[in-house]
Amino acid sequence: MKESIEVIKRPVITEKSSGIKDVNWYVFAVDRKANKKEIKEAVEKVFKVKVDKVRTLVLPGKKVKRFGRIVGQKSPLKKAYVRLREGKIEFFEGV
Repeated sequence: MKESIEVIKRPVITEKSSGIKDVNWYVFAVDRKANKKEIKEAVEKVFKVKVDKVRTLVLPGKKVKRFGRIVGQKSPLKKAYVRLREGKIEFFEGV
């Protein structure tokens, strides 16, 4: 099993994720190989909250153009939507 810090890469802070934070859903970018059970245990351990439900989705890497003709590709991303049973997560404390 992976360490908690390896499972959760970073919080995803967008307009949509800020809106669903009011109903106790939080969004994290996670490791591609992590399953829902590992994500739940990692969030509970790192943030000291109780997790109710975890939903995941994998976004494919997008093709991008650089300097006009050079084509590249962004890496795929796995997101985890986490609903908390109790507790609250503050990403920007005091802001």
